[in-house]
Amino acid sequence: MRRRATGLLGLALAVFIVASLFEPGHTWLGYVRATAEASLVGGLADWFAVTALFRHPLGIPIPHTAIVAKQKDRIGRVLGNFVQNHFLSHDIVTAELRRMHLSDRIAHWLAEPDNSARLARQLAAGVARTVEALPDDEVRGIIQRSAVARIRKTPVAPVLSDVLTLVTADDRHQQLLNEAIAIIARTIEENPDAIREGIRSSSPWWVPGVVDQVLFKKILQSVAKLVNDVRADPHHPLRRQFDRALGEFIEQLKHSPEVSAKAEALKEQMLGHPLVEDWAASLWDNARRAAARYRQNPEGAPPDALERGIVAVGESLLAHPALAAELDNFLIQAVATVLEQHRHEVAELITHTVSAWDPDSAVQRLELAVGSDLQYIRMNGTLVGGLVGLCIHAISAWLR
Repeated sequence: MRRRATGLLGLALAVFIVASLFEPGHTWLGYVRATAEASLVGGLADWFAVTALFRHPLGIPIPHTAIVAKQKDRIGRVLGNFVQNHFLSHDIVTAELRRMHLSDRIAHWLAEPDNSARLARQLAAGVARTVEALPDDEVRGIIQRSAVARIRKTPVAPVLSDVLTLVTADDRHQQLLNEAIAIIARTIEENPDAIREGIRSSSPWWVPGVVDQVLFKKILQSVAKLVNDVRADPHHPLRRQFDRALGEFIEQLKHSPEVSAKAEALKEQMLGHPLVEDWAASLWDNARRAAARYRQNPEGAPPDALERGIVAVGESLLAHPALAAELDNFLIQAVATVLEQHRHEVAELITHTVSAWDPDSAVQRLELAVGSDLQYIRMNGTLVGGLVGLCIHAISAWLR
């Protein structure tokens, strides 16, 4: 672009010389000469102005030239303040982020299986590295103390009452009774010898074995009949007794201080058992083994559940615009607030970066960024100057 602008200026000079030489014999060449002369003046003036921005024209240290090189630091400060005030303000950032529809983009990205798989593997790898780096004894202690403290703070009676109330809804507790009856029936069927031996060993020595055998058969038949009757009859009295007993126990859990105290005492006894410590240790050991397996072979043990969870998050956002709008508002406010708080640091970064540039490098970078447009200024100055010169010459000739 610089060569084009200089070439146009050279063309104006050539036309000026030729027109000046032949003007005495051809009056109309005066218009051409005046146009070329004005083009030279306009082109040289704009060349001086454009060159003075970046360097001294012809290497002559004329005052107020090489402005970029001399004012590099000031330009950096102005640029940093401009970005800080006009690009990173809260209102502008908020409007731009809202236009981007962040939640919609996140949802579509997460809903893609390839993206969810890649994200799941990265998350799993990060968690695996973290788990392997943590100290065993300290983590086991933290898990145990946290679990025990959490359970100790939670009253067990109301929780157990709520669980049993949920179980009794729609007679679901009768299904549990059916399972218990089935277990009893299987136990009786599979262990007749043990039952017979129990009856024989409990009988007095003077009772004949034939009587023990008869008692065994009668007891076994009676229990089997009772189990079958309860299993077959949904309105059996034993079921009703079970309903009443369970209902009374739920009410006691809700309102009886004595039952609540017993439940708390039982809870404390369980929390003090060595099995609790073993349970906390097993949780951590299982986590470490799983992390080690994943680290050794991440492709062999893909986090399928995590992938499905990530995809489900994306699909949920797409299916619930209200939820997506809430996420949008949260992200917008979070990002805008952070930028608002730290935008002066961005301005300082721009200022320090420009200040650290070598003057020649700064001139070269800025000139390459806007230099082509500045060369158009030179070309326009040459052409506009010629037109102005033509008009002035024409007016002068008309006034003579």
